[in-house]
Amino acid sequence: MNWSNNLAYCVGLITTDGNLSKDGRHISLTSKDWDQVINFLNALQKKCRIGQKSSSYGKQARYYVAQFSDKVLYLFLLSIGLHPNKTKTLKSLLVPDKYFADFLRGHLDGDGFTYSYWDKRWKSSFMLYTGFTSASHEHLVWIQDTVSRLYGIKGTIKYAGKSTYQLIFAKRSSLILLNKIYHRKDIIYLKRKRFKIEQSLSIIQKQAGMLKLADRHA
Repeated sequence: MNWSNNLAYCVGLITTDGNLSKDGRHISLTSKDWDQVINFLNALQKKCRIGQKSSSYGKQARYYVAQFSDKVLYLFLLSIGLHPNKTKTLKSLLVPDKYFADFLRGHLDGDGFTYSYWDKRWKSSFMLYTGFTSASHEHLVWIQDTVSRLYGIKGTIKYAGKSTYQLIFAKRSSLILLNKIYHRKDIIYLKRKRFKIEQSLSIIQKQAGMLKLADRHA
C-alpha cells in the first residue's frame, strides 16, 4: 500500500480506537462520534454497515462501530507495528516523517485532547494544552521522541490513572504542534475537536494583538 494523508490519518485512528481481529482480515473502529466513523470510512473509501454497542461501564453510553474485511490493509497494518490486542503492548510504528502530522491528527481525534483556561495567577494569561493518551508508555515515548526530532518541541509524559499515560504539550509547544497537525484546509479531521481548538487559538491571537497594542502605547 502507498502512504497518503488519508491513510496516515486512519492509521492514527486505528492506533487509538481501532482493532485488528485475530482472523487476519477484519478491521474495526469504535467511537462515540458518528462523524469520526464516517471520516474513517470515507478516508479509506470503504462502505459498510455501522452498528452500535453499549459501553461496558453503563448501558446509557452508546458507541458506533464500523467493521470491514481487507486483508491487504490488515497485513499493511501488521507490517508497520500494529497488532491484535495492542492496547498495552503498542510500541513505535513505521510512519514516514512526511505523514507523521496526519497520523498524529488521527491519534488526537481518537484518544487525544486539548484544554484551555484563563490562569488567574497571571493577568491576561490564557493557557492551552494538547495531549495524547495511551495505555502503552513505550508508544507515547516514541511519539514524544518523534515530535521532538521533527518539530523541535518537548512534551511531558505522566501517569493518568486507570493504567493509562498522557503525553502533554504546553502552550508554546501546542501552538507549533497544532499548526503542523492542521497543515492544510483540505484534510480530514473531527470537526468537534477542530472547532474547540479554533476557539482557543482565536482567544490567543486576540490576546497577542492586545499585548502588541499595549506595547506600542507604553
